[in-house]
This record gives sequence, C-alpha cells and structure tokens, in this order.
Amino acid sequence: MAPSKFYDWKKRYGKVNLHNGWIPRDTWLEAWEREAVVRFYSENGKEGYRRVTFMMLDRDIVAVSPSTVYRVLKDAGLLRRWSRGNTGRGKGFEQPESPHEHWHVDVSYLNICGTFYYLCSLLDGYSRFIVHWEIRESMTEADVEIVL
Repeated sequence: MAPSKFYDWKKRYGKVNLHNGWIPRDTWLEAWEREAVVRFYSENGKEGYRRVTFMMLDRDIVAVSPSTVYRVLKDAGLLRRWSRGNTGRGKGFEQPESPHEHWHVDVSYLNICGTFYYLCSLLDGYSRFIVHWEIRESMTEADVEIVL
C-alpha cells in the first residue's frame, strides 16, 4: 500500500465517510436559474427544449446547455412525450389454414455460367410447396404478372 493512502485513511479515521459525497460545483444550476428555465418554457411551450435554450441565450435569461434544459424540464415533468401509435409489429404472420389460400412470390438472382438470370418462384403459404417457377433474363412487372 502506498504511504499516501495510509495517511489519507489516518486523517479520515473516526470521521463520517464523505469522500464520495455531493460536492457543490460552480457549474451546478442555482434555484433561480431552474425557476427561470421552467417559467420561460411554460411561456414558450410550443417550441422544443433546444429552441427554447437558444431563445433564452438570445434574451439573456439563462446561459445553459440544451442537455441541462432537458434535464430541468424532465425533472419538472414539463416535457411532452412523443406518443407513438400502435404498430402491427410483433403480432406475427397469421398462417393460412388451407392450401392456395395465400401465395408468396420470391424473386432472386441466379448466376449461370457467368450470366445473371432471375428466378421467380411462387410458393403456397400453407404447404410451402412451389406452385410454379420460371427463370428469366429480365424481371419487370409484366414478367411477374406472366409468372403469376
């Protein structure tokens, strides 16, 4: 153990353990600054927190960073959460219950002797049986319609 560590412990012996305590910093916001941010945001609530930050800077109200404004507004419960609508994700695909109820079209590339061709296959969703397939040199909408 280093001698400095020993003497640090000896100096702290019998005292309350404050070595990891909250030490006020000169960068921390004061109460009036927090109140000014909350008051300004409540007056200009239609703007986002970033825009409000720079509006406060321009008007010499408070000079703080956007992340600090976000933190103050979040603690005050003033931020509007972006509400997302329900998506269809995670509900899965409903499997067909009989043959030929649902078909899948798959288009992929084939390299045959250095030439690329398109393989268009039609699969039955119930049995996974290949109903029809064709190899074509081009794959346009009309080609897929012909395969179907």
